[in-house]
Amino acid sequence: MFIIFVEIRFMKSAILIKVFLVLPLILLADYLIMAALGCSTCLFGLGDEFYCGPFCILGKIIIALSVILFGYLIYRDVRKQRKSQKDGKASEEEENLQSA
Repeated sequence: MFIIFVEIRFMKSAILIKVFLVLPLILLADYLIMAALGCSTCLFGLGDEFYCGPFCILGKIIIALSVILFGYLIYRDVRKQRKSQKDGKASEEEENLQSA
């Protein structure tokens, strides 16, 4: 039982690390990409029409890809945690049946 508790605790800490460390890093990378794109387009002299059209579309695409990446990272840990909880419940039920 102690091993299961440690494994669940590890899984929860892995999720917390991803939420409080990986997510801000992904958002920082998005910000830096958008800032570099904005600076380069300003350097090339593109006007307001670019910022109201393609720049916003590119920003939405970058944010969407980041959300998909983060969702995939979290999904794997959540799936492992739920699977271990289901396995733990099954083993507890077997122990109750064996002791009775």
